[in-house]
Amino acid sequence: MIGAQTASQWLAALTGVFLFLGLNRYRIIAVTPTRIVVLDAGKASMTKARGVVTELPRSTRLGPGTVIWHKIPAGQETLRVHRRFFTDLEIADSVGAAA
Repeated sequence: MIGAQTASQWLAALTGVFLFLGLNRYRIIAVTPTRIVVLDAGKASMTKARGVVTELPRSTRLGPGTVIWHKIPAGQETLRVHRRFFTDLEIADSVGAAA
C-alpha cells in the first residue's frame, strides 16, 4: 500500500492549512498482480479506505520517485506521493515488470 494525496503541499504553505484540508483528499494506492487500484481514504488520514476512485492497468509505471513529492497521473487526478514511499514505488514497478 502506498499513501498519496491530491493537493500540493505548497497549497498549504501559500494559502493556509484550512484551505488545504478542505481541498485535499488522501488516497491509498493498492498494487495487485492484475491491476493498480486507487482508493479514497478521506480528508483526515490514510488509515482507512472508503471506496475505489479509479483503476489503472498493472503495466502502469508508478516511479521512479523524484524530488520530495512525486506526481502520478491517475484518471482525472494527479496523485502526490511522498519520498517515504519511493521504495514501495520501486518494488511495485519491479514486480510488475517481472510478471
